[in-house]
Amino acid sequence: MLQTVVESSRGNGLITNYANFLSGGSQRALLLSVGISLATVVLCAAVGTVLAVLLTRFDFPGRRLLQILAVLPLALPPLIGAASFTLLYNETGIVPRALHELLGIDAASVAVSGVSGVLLVHVLTMFPFFFLSVSAGLAGLDTSLEEAAANLGASKSRVWATVVLPMLTPALVAGALLTFMVSMASFTAPQLYNVQTLTMQIVSTRTGGNYSLAAAQSTVLAAVSIGFLFLMRWYQGRQNYRSLSKGIQRSRTRTTGFASAAAAVGSFLLALVLIAPVAAIILLSFSKNRSWTTEVLPTQYTFENYLSIFTDPEALFPINVSLQMAFYATIVAVLVGATAAWVISRWPLRRGKGLMDALVMLPWALPGTVIGVNLVTAFAEPTWSNLGLVLVGSLMILPVAYFVRYVPLVFRETGASIDTLDPSVDEAAQSLGASPIRSMMTVVMPLVWKGILAGALLAFIDGVGEYVASVVVYPAGYAPMSVEIYNRLYSADIGSAAAYGTLQIGLIFVVLLITNWIEHKPKGSKDDAIVTPAVTA
Repeated sequence: MLQTVVESSRGNGLITNYANFLSGGSQRALLLSVGISLATVVLCAAVGTVLAVLLTRFDFPGRRLLQILAVLPLALPPLIGAASFTLLYNETGIVPRALHELLGIDAASVAVSGVSGVLLVHVLTMFPFFFLSVSAGLAGLDTSLEEAAANLGASKSRVWATVVLPMLTPALVAGALLTFMVSMASFTAPQLYNVQTLTMQIVSTRTGGNYSLAAAQSTVLAAVSIGFLFLMRWYQGRQNYRSLSKGIQRSRTRTTGFASAAAAVGSFLLALVLIAPVAAIILLSFSKNRSWTTEVLPTQYTFENYLSIFTDPEALFPINVSLQMAFYATIVAVLVGATAAWVISRWPLRRGKGLMDALVMLPWALPGTVIGVNLVTAFAEPTWSNLGLVLVGSLMILPVAYFVRYVPLVFRETGASIDTLDPSVDEAAQSLGASPIRSMMTVVMPLVWKGILAGALLAFIDGVGEYVASVVVYPAGYAPMSVEIYNRLYSADIGSAAAYGTLQIGLIFVVLLITNWIEHKPKGSKDDAIVTPAVTA
């Protein structure tokens, strides 16, 4: 990032580059990016919070199904998720064509495009950030506070406005942070809907050869994202949202009669909306390339798309690139992220701990395009700052990009596990004669390995589906799977692109199932039996 800031002062000079940013299309692109991101936060907050309240506080037909489907958008890789919405809702998409055939409605009048298309993709793929955080907040909220306010004469609306929502502020801030940063970093939806956000401007400026202006654009985008992070932290830190009461969670309100029927219908419709993108990708993966023209659904189906992927070395090559590069990046991310989590958790001084934590998490606050431009800037030529390494044009720049982007995931998951471990546990082992390494391997690792593995799995699946940074840094002839999907879409080979996307979704589902099994593994297993003697000793 520092190297990119320095690069932004070269070329025409610091003042000229930032003056060009403020006077040209970059300023409009920045305002558009911020506007779309703020609108995304508001809409996702409304959808995610309402859905969290319904599924947490009420019991109605279809509730369990919705709980599963509500997190389904997280399993969609960014590119294939955005592509599925364009295939469903643009002017030549399935839904507008179906409405035209069934009801005679002009497809163009109901099609979603431009900024509205970007917002649709953002809302339906990012609302789980609010849903998960608000659901967790509601689950841990002491409902005796609401009952006390109601007993004192407050109406339901006033209870929510003065008791529930203020107590949910940390959850809402967490959802807003994730949503805003992911929206600011969004590249696939603006690219597919041809909306000139700042991420699009960075890539086009970089492609045009104006490296110093691209560095200035990246610096501004990073500053806005980090600025929003500090703004939200300041807002949350103004008050204390902890409760000292010891109340109990009340049972869900069961809906009956008309309310139950309305909830069931609403659940069914919402389930269709959430399932539609994945179903569309799977269906189109069996369609014959370039055979889908004006029909509502493809008329010709084949297994050739999958056969070609697994039998043609050229078609299989992008999968190998993605899997291998993500695997290498994950190994290094585990080593660095887990070590950093341990060092920071056991840091003996009060000063410096927060700064190190922020530095490790910084890449998570930076958009993928910024990460890509930073790496290209830092490793374009041998300098003292990059230890003489030139990675531009090399295949190794891909795992470096994935490592930088996703080491915060391993760091945060491992840190969460270490924070629950009392330092006296490993200190006791060392006081009994165990070396620090033996104490680490026999006491600490058996207790925190689940957190490390969860972070590693998240880093791996995100690396396999990564597109935003990959499109900036990948060397010619070594396109990863996400870039290959875009190339196939651009060439109108929708069937092949959907087949790649289906494989990505399937891989992510498998990894999520493994992660869920690890996190909910019953106690008393063989692993727990190994841990107990080590802790006792």
